Amino acid sequence: MKDNHTLTYILFVVAQMILCNYFHFTPFVMLTILPVLVFLLPVRHGTASAMLIAFATGFAVDYFAEGTLGINALSLVPVAFVRRALIETICGSEPFEHKEDITIRKYGFAKILLAVIIVQSLFLAIYTVADCAGTRPLWFILARFGASLLASVLVSMLIVKPLTNVDRR
Repeated sequence: MKDNHTLTYILFVVAQMILCNYFHFTPFVMLTILPVLVFLLPVRHGTASAMLIAFATGFAVDYFAEGTLGINALSLVPVAFVRRALIETICGSEPFEHKEDITIRKYGFAKILLAVIIVQSLFLAIYTVADCAGTRPLWFILARFGASLLASVLVSMLIVKPLTNVDRR
């Protein structure tokens, strides 16, 4: 990661830690921006390095904020794993051929929104099942997934522009 993107990434990870520690609105809603952070890593990061960054990010959030070690890391690594395939499916192979990062300006709001919904859904499905499995009824798991998905997508779309406007020369 280049310096400006690295700093922005770290600041948003700290923001996620603050969200986890101080903003518990209800047991039905979990706000997360982590999947979008991993999805919008510069395209020069391959799948392996994206997975390492995702694991380190998830583990840091687990250690400093969540308390359940491994749950964010468990949920975030699959997002990094499908990242390249998702980018190629939604945006084509052009970002990788031209070494251009994903931006709303280039690919449009609808494509970025679709990608955010997909990565948030993957992350929250794994997180919610791992967090609630065996302890909560199915209706609670589904309600938590739906409410968390809606809230997280809305918050994530607010940070897409600052993440994609970072100077990456």
